Amino acid sequence: MTALAPWVRGYRRAWLRPDVVAGLTVWAVLVAESLAYATIVGVPPVVGLYAAVPVLKGFIVGLALTIILGQVPKLLDVDKPEGGFFRSAWTLVTELGDVHWLSAVVGIGALVLVTVLRRVAPRLPGSLVVVALGIAAVRLLSLDERGVAIVGPIDAGLPSLGLPGSDPSQYLELAGPAVGVLLIAFVEGLAAAKAYAARLGYELDTDRELTALGAANVGSGLLGGMVVNGSLSKTAVNGAAGARSQASNVLVGALTVVTLLFLTGLFESLPEPVLAAVVIAAVVELVDVASLRRLYAVWSAPLGRIYRRAARADFIAAVGALLGVLVLDTLPGLFVGVLLSLVLLLYRTSRPHVARLVRQPGVAGEWLDATRHPELAAAPDVVVVRVESGLYFVNAEHVRDEIRAAVTPATRAVVVDASAVPAIDVSAADMLAQLESGLGRDGIRLHLAAGIGQVRDVVGAAEADDVLAGIHDTVDDAVAAARREAADEG
Repeated sequence: MTALAPWVRGYRRAWLRPDVVAGLTVWAVLVAESLAYATIVGVPPVVGLYAAVPVLKGFIVGLALTIILGQVPKLLDVDKPEGGFFRSAWTLVTELGDVHWLSAVVGIGALVLVTVLRRVAPRLPGSLVVVALGIAAVRLLSLDERGVAIVGPIDAGLPSLGLPGSDPSQYLELAGPAVGVLLIAFVEGLAAAKAYAARLGYELDTDRELTALGAANVGSGLLGGMVVNGSLSKTAVNGAAGARSQASNVLVGALTVVTLLFLTGLFESLPEPVLAAVVIAAVVELVDVASLRRLYAVWSAPLGRIYRRAARADFIAAVGALLGVLVLDTLPGLFVGVLLSLVLLLYRTSRPHVARLVRQPGVAGEWLDATRHPELAAAPDVVVVRVESGLYFVNAEHVRDEIRAAVTPATRAVVVDASAVPAIDVSAADMLAQLESGLGRDGIRLHLAAGIGQVRDVVGAAEADDVLAGIHDTVDDAVAAARREAADEG
């Protein structure tokens, strides 16, 4: 009751109608797609409905292209090809001469209708419309007798409660894949929740999201259902239909139970091509080319100079994961994306930008990146640099080399602006001590400016006393101190 209490206590009567409309709309989409997703993973259609109470999505829809390609054979009534994505796509092209044209007309017609309704009447449950029309067409025109495949018998009634499987070793075998499914399910569901939380202005409790996901999957597993997940498409339908609270979800769950008890026979005449069209229409929006273009566009000349080809790290990781799924499979593709992200993160962390700074005339304390302001001249006697990253063992040598490269024969002091350094480890603190010592042998003093508390703490704890003595509150203070020292020595 604790989880329900917040929205139950604050429920308003004015929300009832939009919640009911939203619940009916989501139920219409959910039932058809649950049956479809069950057929995708090769289990009886009713299993999709077992998994739908109160949450949907038992199949990993990490990459919509794989799902769409898997539905094309049902859409056209051709043999399902074996092999990976690209081999299957080529096989489908060669099988176009074997298409069952009546099935293709039914499936493509349903797909077009769902797409048109989504654009011209977004509040209308297009999936329910095409499902109803498909069932009516089978019963009125005997499409099944003319070669159009239908869903067929669906067991009515509620599932029995019990542990799945009879061999305990299966649990250990599935532990690895389960972790991968968990990652995909949580990230996808959380993305949908965050998008609508930001749009509607409410706070999101990620712990509650994860708890709900776990409870739903435990319940689905004990009742013989599929893996379930928060659904972006159902969230979108729920929001577009005007849902105001969790009451719409409660109604969806209740209607799904009613469907299991009394309405399964209604869906037995559903044409398989229509089912395929519903799935394709639901996931085609996930083929988000615009997002890939946006990731590719996150680039600038300065970023290119700093990180080179890794400047488009997000785009590279996204394309790597996409190709990994298409070439290898879903879980290997996920790990390819994760591995690429880690490699790119390490690469970018190991090569942080060390900016040469110039002072903006007439503005106290304002220091700018010299590469972005070529019209401003840097003073030759005091080199001011800013390290735009944390300082760790992986990048300490690179930072040292970049600082040394900025030194000229006229340099009397180096000031390191540490305001953009959120953290430092002992290896980097030792590097600064060695740098201070090496510069000192050349008659150059090292000063640190604007170092935050933990940077000072680590430098002090690492016994880099000479470096600690040269820490100043601001870059201006450090430059002034460096020039006083140079004047005193001169």
